This record gives sequence, C-alpha cells and structure tokens, in this order.
Amino acid sequence: MGIVSILIFFFLTCSISPSYGYDPLDPNAKITMTWDVVAENDATRDVKVSLYNFQQFRHVDSPGWKLNWGWKQDEVIWNMWGAEATEQGNCSRFKGGELPHCCEQKPVIVDLMPGARFNKQFSNCCKGGVLTSMIQDQTKSVAAFQMNINKPSVINKSESFMPQNFSLGLPGYTCGEPFEVPPTRHREDGGRRWTQAIETWNVTCMYSQFQASLTPKCCVSLSAFYNSTIVPCPQCSCQCQGLSGGKCVKPGETPSQLKLPPADSEEEPQPLVSCSSHMCPIRVHWHVKQSYKEYWRVKITITNLNFVKNYSQWNLVMLHPNFRSINQVFSFNYEPLNTYGTINDTGMFWGIQYYNEMLLQAGPNGNVQTEMLLAKDPNTFTFREGWTFPRKVSFNGDECVMPSPDDYPRLPNSAHSVTERPSLVFFSLLLLIVVL
Repeated sequence: MGIVSILIFFFLTCSISPSYGYDPLDPNAKITMTWDVVAENDATRDVKVSLYNFQQFRHVDSPGWKLNWGWKQDEVIWNMWGAEATEQGNCSRFKGGELPHCCEQKPVIVDLMPGARFNKQFSNCCKGGVLTSMIQDQTKSVAAFQMNINKPSVINKSESFMPQNFSLGLPGYTCGEPFEVPPTRHREDGGRRWTQAIETWNVTCMYSQFQASLTPKCCVSLSAFYNSTIVPCPQCSCQCQGLSGGKCVKPGETPSQLKLPPADSEEEPQPLVSCSSHMCPIRVHWHVKQSYKEYWRVKITITNLNFVKNYSQWNLVMLHPNFRSINQVFSFNYEPLNTYGTINDTGMFWGIQYYNEMLLQAGPNGNVQTEMLLAKDPNTFTFREGWTFPRKVSFNGDECVMPSPDDYPRLPNSAHSVTERPSLVFFSLLLLIVVL
C-alpha cells in the first residue's frame, strides 16, 4: 500500500506542470494594476486606478473586467469617474445630503460603456471593460478611472491603507498582494514640468489556462495536397458527446431560443457547439495547398462552431520553423513574435479591420481564412515526417489540441523515396545507361 501511495504521489507531481500561468511564447505576460494616490486631505483621498495589459497576444474580451477588492476598514467610495460600482450597498449610516457612490465592503467596479456621459468620463475609460493585446492595438490595452474615497474612521499608522484580495473578475486570472513602488510621474506643460503621485502601489495579475477552464477551447486539423487523408481534431479534444456539459446542436438543426443565453447577459455564456467528435468551439485547419520551385503555399481556416459567441479582435499564434521565411500573408495581419531574439519561428495572425476582425458565430459565415506564401530554405525544407505542419497553435491565447504526430499526412511511399534520396535515383539511372 505504501509503494502504491508513493507511485500515485510521484505521478501527480510529475504530471502537474509548475508552468501553469507561464507562457513560454510570452514570458512577461501579465496585467498590472496601478493604484495612484493623487490628492489627499483630512477626510478623503483621490485615487487613480489604471489597468495595463502587458500581454502580447491575450486580450480581455466582452463582457470585460470586473475589478474588485476588500476594504480593510469602513472606507466608502464617494464618487467615481471612468467606471462605476455595480452595487451601491447599505449607506444608511450617512444621514442627510448626498449618499456615497458605493458603501460595499467588497466593491465590484466595471468600466463605463462607450457613449457614457461626458462629465463621468475619464482618460482611457469607456470601452466596456475590453482590453486589447499589446500587438493588436497598444493604445487600447489600458483602462483607467478615478475615485474619491473617505479615510477610515480609525487610522493605524503601522498598517498600510491599501485594500486587499484584489481580483479582475476574469476566469483564469489570479492577482497577488499590492506592493509599493516609486510614485508615478506625469509630464505637464509640454514636458517642461514633472508631477508625481503621493503614493503608488502595484498589483500583478497572471493568467493560467488551466485555471480558466478544465477543458481546452480549440483544436487543430491538418491536410496536404500530397495526401488524400484529412487528419481531424483528436476525438473528445474539448468535450465528449453524452457526458455532462457535452450539449450540442446536431447538423441541420437550429438551436432553440431556450438554449440561447439572454441578449443582456453580463456573463460569458457557456459554449453551445455543433455536434462533432471533438466538441470544440473553435477549429483551426492547416492545409498545405501547393508547392512551387522556391515557395510553398499554406491555407489557414478558423471555424467558429459556437452558436452563442462572436469572437471580436480574435488572434491566432502559431509556431513553425519556416516562419522566418514568410513571403506574404494575404488576408490576415501578421506580426512575428521574436521572444528569444534571433529565433524567429513564432507568428501572430489577426483580422483586418472592417474585413474579418470579427469571427461570427457558428453558421455559413462563421469562419475566416487566409493563405500565405513561404520561401523554401534548401537547408531545412522538406515534406517528410510532417515538417510542414505547425508545432503549436493558440487561439486567443489558449493553446489548442493538436493531432498526434503519428497521424500527420505523409508523402506517398514513391514520393517519399524520391524526396529522401534524389542522389540514389540519379546514380541508378546512370548505372542503367552504362549497362545499356
């Protein structure tokens, strides 16, 4: 029994990777919250809160962030600009006059929607909680709001005033404890003068795909012009039909209104997908389309099989050793991810504005596709052993399930031998000529 327990413990410790929350394709990925005390008087203080998305390719999609924390004492929020608390709470202890904006011990703060009243707006606000990735649009990767809060009735000078237990209200994100940093500085008067906050605190939040979802959200299928076999997504990649949570819509059926979430839902709905062997909301297909003398062509198709979600500002990250020789990408934006300096084997693709930046829900228009032309490097290029297929694929920052390399489309035996040993064929022909 003791040996069995040791073996189980060894298996668990080996199988649970310590790298959850760390992405080797974006090792510095994080969302940082900055808490700047910009003004202070006897009874209240003004605080500016900023959210910075320092993730290269992972963005915060609708319904957006819901920042929350816990006050240490009896603080309340008197007023806010650029955001609002979802609940006012019990403010009965304040008699007469205007009541505070929020009296909750654990306030939940959300971004204002576009078109908010001008006197409630603040710089970098009013995007509905959406934060773009750094590569797609760095100018929209920041959110900010300001609030006026009262000081606690009992001030303990030996203890920090900072709230605790911060959370972004987003699946998969975990925030650490606040820590003090040098005060934030701002330029004024065209850069001739610097001002700074009274105090500045930072909170770092990290993402883990494992904590966000116990099941993957996408899978990859493969095909090539030299093989008639289409390698599908692995069976039960994201879910299995018939199991709990494995609801789906059969081909030819239309999802009933009872299955669809309400239009005004503030929570991201659970996927309702087309019935398939893999049950994934997103399928990425890589097709080796054509071979030329100096180039080869690939077609990439992303299909949305989810009936309840449109993917805005989607992106695709792929790893392939030939990406350093990309000649042209036709229908997507493309940016290489040179995370490790000279190793250029990873690229990010995303939609072109007003053309295919929105991946529509499952249906006839629920797909986006592109083709790309890659140069053949004579030192490395080969059709053998699945070399032309990607090593890793991620959609919206979540890694997709890949087929087993043993199942990759392969060259026919004759083509394989010709490609593998052209010198042998040449000498065989030469010998035949000599004999004749």
